[in-house]
Amino acid sequence: MLDWLYTGISWVMARWHDVLSTFLDPAGGLTWALSIMLLVVTVRLLLFPLFVKQVKSQRAMQELQPEIAKLRKQYGSDRQGMSQAIMALQKERGVNPLAGCLPILPQIPIFLSLFHVLRRLAPGKEGLYSWSDETTDQAARADLFGAPISSSFNMDGQKAEDLLALPGVTQGSIRTVAVILIVIMCVTTYFTQKQIMKRSGPVEGQAAMIQKVLLYGMPLSLFVTGFFFPIGVLLYWVTNNAWTFGQQFFILRKMPPPGSAAALAKAAAEKPAIDPKTLAPKPGAKPVRPKPGRPAAAASGSTPATGNPAAGDSATDGSPTGSPNGASDRASDRASGTPAGGAKNRPRSGGSRAGQGPANRGKRKRR
Repeated sequence: MLDWLYTGISWVMARWHDVLSTFLDPAGGLTWALSIMLLVVTVRLLLFPLFVKQVKSQRAMQELQPEIAKLRKQYGSDRQGMSQAIMALQKERGVNPLAGCLPILPQIPIFLSLFHVLRRLAPGKEGLYSWSDETTDQAARADLFGAPISSSFNMDGQKAEDLLALPGVTQGSIRTVAVILIVIMCVTTYFTQKQIMKRSGPVEGQAAMIQKVLLYGMPLSLFVTGFFFPIGVLLYWVTNNAWTFGQQFFILRKMPPPGSAAALAKAAAEKPAIDPKTLAPKPGAKPVRPKPGRPAAAASGSTPATGNPAAGDSATDGSPTGSPNGASDRASDRASGTPAGGAKNRPRSGGSRAGQGPANRGKRKRR
């Protein structure tokens, strides 16, 4: 049923093998190892647009988290209403949660196809999946440091006997190369998953638990299953992890997670600098200076200071300046030896201000 997929994977490997055979040994293990690695490069280049969509979808989901938190608080225990509201919000913003799985789904059948092709390789077999008999035999005999690319740590049966009969191939060399590749595969998977967590940004609740399970669970599961993978499949996985690590490093530099230190630094670097010369007035233009505000104490104390005490006394008495009462006051001043206008020349003390209190109140009342 999946022969078309097996044929496609084999065709890509054969084309890269033909290219490399122009300057390398066609039956050499390095030629076939590079063919598998270039298969990874071909697949990942074709999936790069999906990877960009995945990153944009994750960024959009991060921006929606505050609004989703408000919806959860609003609906409380009403899970159905909350899920409908979240789906409506995602549809309104054009966010597809399944876009985060786009680059992973196509790689699963490719990995299984390569596993199937390498498992069927054996010396002396007929041509497989568009390969000629010669190409199939070269791929079956190609070894990497004494380990054929179609061999595995726990192989047995007729295939194991045929591979161990090849010159320079031993069970120890196969298991040594397999263990080294398994360790590298698990380590690179751990750091790749950790980088994915960094790219996704901080999460809480169930998402954080899932990330932690993937961080430790995937390397452990690969360590167990890696003993059953052919050498070529282990090489494929290591190359795929290396590509993922480099690709995510590039994306994190170009598109850092929102709210992270790298994003804030990038925003500050992209902010245009303000030239002080642009803030200066143009030649011939009058500079605009803001008017200083008047203190409240000065404004409230200006009315008594400008008033005339003598006039205030007369206003309080309610009599004009030329009245007999005013003449009698001046006569009493002359009798006591006080010069005319002494009220104006008298120093302003606390007592005088206290005495002017009724006069000031009368003045404000007259106004």
